[in-house]
Amino acid sequence: MSQEQPRRPEAEQESVKYGDIFQVSGELASKPVAPRDAATAQAAESIILGQVQKGGPAAVMQSAADVNVSRGVLHRDDVTEATRQHGVLISQTDAGGQRIITEAVAGEVVGKYVVAGEEETTGPPLSALSPGAVTIGQALESVVLSAGDKPVDESDAAAIQAVESRASGLDKVVPGGVAAAAQSAAKHNARTMADEKKIKLRDVLGGAISKLPDDRAVTKEDAEAAVAAELRNKLDMTTYPGGVAASLATAARLNQQQQQT
Repeated sequence: MSQEQPRRPEAEQESVKYGDIFQVSGELASKPVAPRDAATAQAAESIILGQVQKGGPAAVMQSAADVNVSRGVLHRDDVTEATRQHGVLISQTDAGGQRIITEAVAGEVVGKYVVAGEEETTGPPLSALSPGAVTIGQALESVVLSAGDKPVDESDAAAIQAVESRASGLDKVVPGGVAAAAQSAAKHNARTMADEKKIKLRDVLGGAISKLPDDRAVTKEDAEAAVAAELRNKLDMTTYPGGVAASLATAARLNQQQQQT
């Protein structure tokens, strides 16, 4: 009677890895696609392109991450270490009036496609890829696309207030501003049981650019302030994938990467 072959660990056996969905090599190819990786890619696409690309790298990563979570291989707050360190970079080249977009995860190219005109996007123009051009307002508006259905809670309101204060230079909540709306929404939601009656991030952050008293490029310090504020107000001490802090962190990373290229 032959001996039974040893079974591979469940994560190795069942997880969807980067090498399964993209033509990548090296260490990244063997890593499971994590939910926060997908959220970072979604935030980057929405910040730069104005929307998450249908069928694009972020959407493919989200589908893979959802499978990994449903199989119990990963948790919703998991992130690949390479992505945590190096992030997602979106760059462009112009060719005959068309824009060729290249997306890379942890330095590995995961997508290359053409955007054929300004009408294809609804967000900031791709000239925003120049150093320091992704602003606090743009990063906040991108949350509508990556986590717009999330009910606003105290952690969201705290992160929004932190970056609004840094943008305005004021130590108080601006009446009628985005932070004031977020605080009001968080209080309403705390008293509301039914999710369908709760105020969502999309309701608060839509048009955030026009609601800020001042707007400027996102810095590493802005992102750190948002992350710290969000973490202080969450029992599990994690930031929400694609949420306020995550989107500010992505914007800061994009700005830093553009300065280095």
